[in-house]
Amino acid sequence: MASTTQGASRPIAPEEAELEQHKDEDDPTDNRKLSIEVGPTMRNLLGQEDTDGDKLITVDDNGPKGLQTVVLTVSQLSEDPVQRLTRLIKNKWWSNLTRQMDARGIAAACPDEKNTTSSQPRIYIPLGAPEQYVYYTDIAEKNPAMNLDVQWLPGEITGDYIKSIYPNSGILALEMDYPTQIDPSEKAELIALPFIVPGGRFNELYNWDSYFCAIGMIDSHPYIASSILRHFIFEIKHYGKILNANRSYYLGRAQPPFLTDLALRVYEATKLNPGAKDLLKQGILAAMKEYHTWWMSEPRLDPESGLSRYRPIGKGIPPECEPAQFAHILAPYTRKHKTTLREFIDAYNDGNVEEPELDNFFLHDRAVRESGHDTSNRLEGICADLATVDLNSLLYKYETDIARCIRTVFFDSLLIPASFCAPGQEADHLESSAIWYQRADARKARIDRYCWNDTAGLYYDFNTATKKQQPYDCATTLWPLWAGLASSHQASLLVPSALSRLEYSGGISSSSEASRGAVSPDRPQKQWDFPHAWAPHQLLAWDGLRRYGYTEEAERVCYKWLGMVTKVFTDFNGTVVEKYDVRNGIAPHKIPAEYGNQGLGFEYAPQEGFLPQKKHLSIAADTTLESIRLAKFCSDLDEI
Repeated sequence: MASTTQGASRPIAPEEAELEQHKDEDDPTDNRKLSIEVGPTMRNLLGQEDTDGDKLITVDDNGPKGLQTVVLTVSQLSEDPVQRLTRLIKNKWWSNLTRQMDARGIAAACPDEKNTTSSQPRIYIPLGAPEQYVYYTDIAEKNPAMNLDVQWLPGEITGDYIKSIYPNSGILALEMDYPTQIDPSEKAELIALPFIVPGGRFNELYNWDSYFCAIGMIDSHPYIASSILRHFIFEIKHYGKILNANRSYYLGRAQPPFLTDLALRVYEATKLNPGAKDLLKQGILAAMKEYHTWWMSEPRLDPESGLSRYRPIGKGIPPECEPAQFAHILAPYTRKHKTTLREFIDAYNDGNVEEPELDNFFLHDRAVRESGHDTSNRLEGICADLATVDLNSLLYKYETDIARCIRTVFFDSLLIPASFCAPGQEADHLESSAIWYQRADARKARIDRYCWNDTAGLYYDFNTATKKQQPYDCATTLWPLWAGLASSHQASLLVPSALSRLEYSGGISSSSEASRGAVSPDRPQKQWDFPHAWAPHQLLAWDGLRRYGYTEEAERVCYKWLGMVTKVFTDFNGTVVEKYDVRNGIAPHKIPAEYGNQGLGFEYAPQEGFLPQKKHLSIAADTTLESIRLAKFCSDLDEI
């Protein structure tokens, strides 16, 4: 009989492996064990199954490295794929993608595959965090081989400054904490708070990625979810907004704002813990500051419509992009100036050549990236002029969340300390819910006027330059349902109209085929366009549909999406990727557009997948309950 211990005394060929004969018939879990020799089994499987040589066949290689055998139970081999995926996410993948910027973790956080202008590890510290400058300087001095460069940020961040440090890009400081209990005789050392990275080539704290990650891990990892919220608050305090990500070249760029919803969800999950209410207050105060200083200030605020736009600050070509990405855009200019592509990029970024049309192109390109939908033909060349329905839905959610919290949690009076005041506001002034409800009502009226199309039964983006709606069918047309700003009449038109255009066998497409149009060299396939689908669009659609009573539709599109993702996970080595082709029932994860597909860069078996899927899958089994909890919490607040 095959040995059932990991310390097998003799090698056992795969064909000799057999079942132990001591299974308890009353135990529903099949605990019979298999002893399999890894080396010969791997070679046999590769030789027989890996015909294309990409090392992507199903091989269970979870045993400790260096052992000759791995012990499996029959129940592991027959485990339900949904249960297996949920287990991997909660017990392994979250941990593999957790980062901390402390003495041990800073070396892992600094490398940046997206930017090749600087290889030296570097961290930038805001002026308001001198204790972090001391902390990281001490790390650099004690670890000279790390070659860590610690730099101060200036008090004012401008587009010229951001461009000036492109060659010296680095990571940006995040929130840190002191231990709660220390020996008074010992020096307290800062503690780095954890955060989650998306996976693939991304190694920093992203904005809306992290929001979805946090709500997906609140139940299993509440401390990390709370820490992500604290990082966001820190960024608003010191950088004026929640950044696209904490890299120096993102200093002028935000992403879709979800802070108030995250603060509410963290509070609901942790409200019995000490300090939970104070963290909620900090989150609401930070959201108020970001609302005033970033989203409701020009040039993001369009003064005529009263709606907001994605319009970050910055100059030059985004350094996180490969030069070839813009080769077709820059080709006429390289010919005009008789330079190579690299020479023109350097001359343009340094300001040695002036090209106003190119400046305008990159204004919109940066706005596309701030929108989180980089890239889409919906936004190409016009994004900075669009009052998008997604951004203004999120800001409506900010306004109603802030109003409700002030009224019900803080007894309709919230003191605004100087650190959270917008320019021109008096320190320590009091705010009530009334003004925030008024702002929400005014925004809803503006969205109805400029973005709602009663004939199409859809919300469209409003072009503030042409003063016209931009009729492009996009999954963001459903975001007003999630935010709660649509009327019952609007919802009755919106739901059938949107689903008839966007629903496919794998869920909700990012856009309709008609809006995307024909693909050509002049209009290439974009990753946020039909037929591609992304997890954020799915979850917001599910919750929005349920909120308005469209439970059958919500469950149908949810089942389609989860079925597709689970099928890919089962059929392709546990693959979990960032986007899918919702028309392709065979291999929907194989997408050639733009950046390819994050989450495919592994051999044998994945160690992490791509996290923006996991944030949805980890809550999918209980997603209805989670939404009910939050809805009940908000309802309870309204009744107080």
